Amino acid sequence: MSASNQIAVDVAPDKVELGKRAATFCAGVINSVVAEKGSARVIVATGASQFEFLEALVKEAVPWDKVTAFHLDEYVGMTETHKASFRGYLKERLFDQISPSCAAVHYLGGAAGAVEGAAAEQACADYEKLLMEGDIDLACIGIGENGHIAFNDPPVCNFEDPVMVKVVPLDDKCRQQQLGEGWFPTFDDVPTHALSQTVPSMMRCKCISVQVPDERKAEAVRGTLGDEISHACPGTILRTHPNCKLWLDPPSASLLPKTE
Repeated sequence: MSASNQIAVDVAPDKVELGKRAATFCAGVINSVVAEKGSARVIVATGASQFEFLEALVKEAVPWDKVTAFHLDEYVGMTETHKASFRGYLKERLFDQISPSCAAVHYLGGAAGAVEGAAAEQACADYEKLLMEGDIDLACIGIGENGHIAFNDPPVCNFEDPVMVKVVPLDDKCRQQQLGEGWFPTFDDVPTHALSQTVPSMMRCKCISVQVPDERKAEAVRGTLGDEISHACPGTILRTHPNCKLWLDPPSASLLPKTE
């Protein structure tokens, strides 16, 4: 796929400021959509890279009671009480912190389920139906150390995926990132599969805000902005989106070409 670059890049002085800038931007998008349409549908990411962003977002003035929320992914078989659960993460860091409450929050895998096998496949199909009930006005996402967006790791990434949500295997670099962030005690404890929104699901969103702090993401950022658009670095596809904003701090931007 030929290279292009429509991503607007903002490099904040530190990751706290990155979070604040991204939160102000996203709150503005939500408020504008609600003012225009009366409601908004939003996807929110998880992970250590989103800590500062979510901490700032809960302080923004947002009409959450007009917002229907989704998230990107969840581990197969993951209970909500596990510290690595993305459902639990979002409840703790966002949905339990805001007032008023969201109009609706749709959890991938169900609010308290730990789906596996055929139930996981059905959960994906059910979630796809919810996503496709209308436009997604804003997706707040990150980029993994291996360049993935959601859990679309390079070996399984498909820019033309026919489904919006599916069960995916996690590659070793992705699993190592989860271990390194402290979510699991050993590598063997990291799940091997997850339920994940696909690339087409994210790319159909009207606006994408991508929060990527920390030096450990520098190579993925360099690849996202500079490599050929390909599955080798899934984040490269974001360069083809007409309304995408990338938020960096100096460590995550450290491998980018210097500008005068």
